[in-house]
Amino acid sequence: MIRSATPDDLDAIAALHLEARSTYYRGHVPDTEFAGAEELARSREGWSRAVERGDVLVAERDGDPAGVAAYSRGDDGTVTLTQLHVRPEHWRRGIGAELHAACLDVWRAEGFTEARLLVFEKNERARSFYTAHAWAPDPDTPRSGTHLVLRLTLAPGTE
Repeated sequence: MIRSATPDDLDAIAALHLEARSTYYRGHVPDTEFAGAEELARSREGWSRAVERGDVLVAERDGDPAGVAAYSRGDDGTVTLTQLHVRPEHWRRGIGAELHAACLDVWRAEGFTEARLLVFEKNERARSFYTAHAWAPDPDTPRSGTHLVLRLTLAPGTE
């Protein structure tokens, strides 16, 4: 089930976020950038703001968050997918695809015609996922530090 996140989800979302990030950052950036109590608190605060705005979707399995996606709306007609994480034990079960499709539905309903995201360059799993879902390198700004910038045209009713 995909649903809007609530404040009651914040602890589970922050933990899921850190668990997922540790799988692709470990060995590439210092652990202090994605692990520990201080990072967990910082993450929870960021998710709190997104939940308050209504910009977070949760994929729930057996009553617990198994995946989460967050986005932000731009003033230029573009929406940015800021986070999409699935608990590693739920990988390859379609949860990421369900969250992605739910985001597209929301964005199209709100009239967005283009989306963007940043993906950690060394995160091969995420890069493959986004390529399979029609995201392509941004021709104007292909990079942002250690991340690749991807864009997606939101044609009505297609993915």
